[in-house]
Amino acid sequence: MNEMSSFDIAAVTAELNKIIRGSRINKIYQVDPRTLLIKLRGQGETFNLLIEAGRRIHITVYEVEKTKKPPSFCMALRKYLENGVIEDIYQHDFERIVEIQIRCGGQKYKLIAEIFKRGNIILVDSENKILHALSYQRMKDRNIIRGETYKHPPQRGLDPGKVGPEDLYRLRDFGEIEAVKGLTRLLGISGSYAEEILFRAGINKTKQCSSLSDEEVKALFNSMSRILHEIKAGNYEPCIIVDENGDWVGAAPFMLKKYSAYNIIRMETFNRALDEYYARTISQERARTLEEKAKQEITRLEKVLDEQKRKLEELEEKAHAYRQIGDIIYSHLHELNSLIERIMHEKRSGKEWKDIIAGLLREKEDGITPSTYFMSLDPNTLTLKVSVEGQSFNLNLKAHAQDEANKYYEGAKKVEEKIKGVRRAIEETIKKIEEIRAETIESIEESPPLKPARKKEWYEKFRWFYSSEGFLVIGGRDASTNETLIRKYMEDHDIVFHADVPGSPFTLIKTYGKEPGEETMFEAAQFTASYSRAWREKFRAIDVYWVKPEQVSKTPPSGQYLPMGSFMIYGARNYVKNVPLEVAIGVKMKNGELKIIGGPLSAISKQTKIYVRIVPGNMTSGKLAKIIRGKLASMVPPEERKTILRIPLEDIQAFIPLGHGEIA
Repeated sequence: MNEMSSFDIAAVTAELNKIIRGSRINKIYQVDPRTLLIKLRGQGETFNLLIEAGRRIHITVYEVEKTKKPPSFCMALRKYLENGVIEDIYQHDFERIVEIQIRCGGQKYKLIAEIFKRGNIILVDSENKILHALSYQRMKDRNIIRGETYKHPPQRGLDPGKVGPEDLYRLRDFGEIEAVKGLTRLLGISGSYAEEILFRAGINKTKQCSSLSDEEVKALFNSMSRILHEIKAGNYEPCIIVDENGDWVGAAPFMLKKYSAYNIIRMETFNRALDEYYARTISQERARTLEEKAKQEITRLEKVLDEQKRKLEELEEKAHAYRQIGDIIYSHLHELNSLIERIMHEKRSGKEWKDIIAGLLREKEDGITPSTYFMSLDPNTLTLKVSVEGQSFNLNLKAHAQDEANKYYEGAKKVEEKIKGVRRAIEETIKKIEEIRAETIESIEESPPLKPARKKEWYEKFRWFYSSEGFLVIGGRDASTNETLIRKYMEDHDIVFHADVPGSPFTLIKTYGKEPGEETMFEAAQFTASYSRAWREKFRAIDVYWVKPEQVSKTPPSGQYLPMGSFMIYGARNYVKNVPLEVAIGVKMKNGELKIIGGPLSAISKQTKIYVRIVPGNMTSGKLAKIIRGKLASMVPPEERKTILRIPLEDIQAFIPLGHGEIA
C-alpha cells in the first residue's frame, strides 16, 4: 500500500467530516515539496491534518518536521486560508480526489487534494478558478495554471457507487485479461480492492474476463455493493494488516477478507490506522534511502579502491624489478662492463655498428660470455639491451654498469615512495568506506522515531509561566486573547496586572484562593512589562499596576466605546514602580522530553539551569531564536545537543516579546 485507494478515500473523508468539520485553520506548514500540514482547532481540541499529494490524507498525532523557510505555495495558502472555517470535506465522484470547502473572510475557497499518482494540491476560489497550486503543468486533457478554471482529470472508470449489475457485464469485453485486471480497469479501483471484491464473490482473480458467468457477474456486483455499504454506513473496524513476517501490509477501514489469514492490529479510527501505517512506512523509507545513498557511495569508493590496489600491485612489481636489475648488474658487473667497453672500443676502432652487432650475435650463438647477454643495440641512443638471469634491461653505452645499477636502485626508491602514498590512499579509502557504513548505521539508529506531538495545556494559547512560588501566570498575546483571558478565564480570586503604557497585555495570577508572595507579584509585573509595547520602544523599565477582578469591566463610560481586548479599570491601582524589561528563555525536562519555557529570570532560573536572558533589541525573532537555540545546546552534554537543536525555532520565538530582542 503506497498511495490510498478510492475506497480508502471514501472511508477517511467520511471520518474527517465528523472530526474536523467546523474547525478553524490555525496554521499551515509545508513539510516537504509534496506535503502540507494544516493545524486545526475545533471545540476545545486541536488537530493536525496531513495531506501528501499523490499519496495520502489523514489526521496525524505525530510531530512533523517542517521546512525552515515556508515555500511560496505555503505562504499563499496562509494568506487565503488561515483562520478560515472548514465547512465540508468530501470525495469527488469516488475518485482519489478530496475537496475541502473553506470559508474565510467572507469568501469561499476549495482546497483540492489529488491523491492519485503525480497528483497535486490546488486552491480554487468560489468560481473554481485556480488561485495557487503545488505544481503548475499543462496536460493534454487539462491545465493546472493560475487563473484558469480547474478541471477534474478524466474519470478512470465507472463510479462503483453508481453502477448497476448490467454495467459489470462489460467485464467480458476485456476478453482473456485476468478478472482482477479487468475489474481494476472497468471501475478505476485499486488492485487490492479488486482482489477483495473477487475474493468475497468466490472468484479466482486470475480467471479470464470472457469466461465470467452471469451468476459470477451478479456475485461480483453483490460483493462490491456490500463493501460500499460498509463504508457508507460507517461501521468501521479500522486495522493495520500484518503478514507472517511481521511486515505491515497496509491499513484498512475494516478487515479485508483476503487477508483473513494475516494478523491485524486494531485501531480506534481509520485516520489513526493510516497515521500509524504511514509513520512506520516513512521511517522505513528514510532508512532505505540512507542505506541506498550509502551503498552508492560505497560502490564508488570500492571502484576507487580496486584501482588503487591495481596501481599498488603494478608499482610493487616495478620496484621489485628495478631492485632485481640493480642486484643482477652488480652480480655480473665485470662481464657487463667488459661488454660495454668492447662495443665502444670496436666503434672507436672504426667498425660499423652492423658489424659490431653481427659479431656479438655470432658469439652469442657460440655461447661465449658476455656476448650471451646481448639482445639488441640502438646506435642512435647508444642503448644496449641485455638479458641476464631471465631479466631484460637497458644499459647506457656511455656509462659504467655500476652507474646503471645505481640508477635502477634510485628508480626503485622513487617507486617505493609512490607505493607509500598509494598505501596511505588505500588506507584512507578503506577508512572512508568503514566510516560511511558506521555513519549510516548510526544515522538510522539515531534517526528520531516519529513521536506523538505533545498535547498542549489550555493555558499555552496565552503567554504563560510558573512563578518561583508555583503560581500559574498567564497573559494575552493580542487583543483577541486579551478579550478571551478576561472574559473567560478571570476568576474572583485572581490578580490582574497591566503595564502603565498603551499596548500592554492583561496578565492574571491564577491564585486558586492562595495568597501569592512578593516574589510572584514582582515576576507577574515584570512579565507584563516585558510583553508590552514598551519592549518594542526599547524601554529599560516601566511602571506596572495590579487590581482585583471586580475592578475590571467591559462597560465604558457613557458615550465611549471599548475596542476588542480593552477594558475599563475602576478604583485604586496598586503600582509596582520601575520594573525592568527582560525575559529568560530555557529548556526544561518534563515527562521525559525537553520543553521550552520562558518568563522572568528569577522564575525560570529556579526551574532550569539551561537558559539565556534577553532584553529589548533590534535582532529579529527568527535570527535571535536560532542563536538562543545554539546557546542552549552548548550548555548541555554532547549527547543531548542534537535533541535541543531539533527544537523548532517557532517554539522559541513564541517567548520572544514582539518579535525582536538581543542576548543580554
